Amino acid sequence: MGARQFWKDVFTWRGTVTPLVMPRVLLFGLYGLLVGRVHAVFGWEALERGAVEFTAGFLVLLLVLRTNAGYERWWEARKLWGGIVNQSRNLAIAGLTYGPRDSEWRERFVRWTAAFSHVARRSLRGEQELPELVPLLQDAAEVERIAHAQHMPSFVAQTLGGMLREGVEHGGMDRFAFLAADRERAQLIDHVGGCERILKTPLPRIHTIKLRRVIVLYLLGLPIAVVGPIWWLPGLVTALVAFPILAIDQIAVELENPFSPKSLSHLPLGPICDTIEGNLLALLEAEEALPMPGRGAPSLGARMEEGSEQAPS
Repeated sequence: MGARQFWKDVFTWRGTVTPLVMPRVLLFGLYGLLVGRVHAVFGWEALERGAVEFTAGFLVLLLVLRTNAGYERWWEARKLWGGIVNQSRNLAIAGLTYGPRDSEWRERFVRWTAAFSHVARRSLRGEQELPELVPLLQDAAEVERIAHAQHMPSFVAQTLGGMLREGVEHGGMDRFAFLAADRERAQLIDHVGGCERILKTPLPRIHTIKLRRVIVLYLLGLPIAVVGPIWWLPGLVTALVAFPILAIDQIAVELENPFSPKSLSHLPLGPICDTIEGNLLALLEAEEALPMPGRGAPSLGARMEEGSEQAPS
């Protein structure tokens, strides 16, 4: 199985940077052929290889720095989304464990908690459409309000905060439990803020410009240093060397934005959000299957209305 996967990875084309860099690789290869052909006609002395080898070492260092910087962004984004997964579960469990016994409140709270990850994903991708929330929240008007919010994750987090406040004021929720649950809710916004920092702070452009200039200068000088009796050899060597260099440069570009589905290396946010939703709804279903004291009592909304009617004018 391992050997089969190895060769499958070697020859795969889809989902790789090869289609993106191949035109540039062929261009440098043709340039190398041209240099080799001109050398065969005029027969000049080859370029001293020491300068090319020195440039190669400097180029490798720049490529490593850029790739590491891109991977650090990707990995930090993955850790932040791991936090969203954990905090979503913790918040739902806190609501089901310590929240009001009202089944309507509990279901609404869990569904809005599950909605947060979907909204965060759409927000990071600059998308306003929220089709997955209509069956989840079961309220098209609420989904429309979320879509028109200036910052959609904050709107959902604010709604969850209001529900926790209702649980304390009208549902008998313990205030210590409220503080613990609200801390989980606040961390959801912290994680989204970390993702937005990655999204809105790209790698320094000056580093990219300098690196690509060095790449071009190196590949322009390489065929002049390897010319010899075989006129087509500089073209082959230049293409073979250009492929990994340009591929690594493109990989760094793909790692820079881990949220965009246009990037080959984007995080699988869709499956992550589906996992969160499935876990939370499963918790809700398991909780509803258990006998619970107070089930069948007036809902939290009804008790709030009753309390307002009995309040002195």
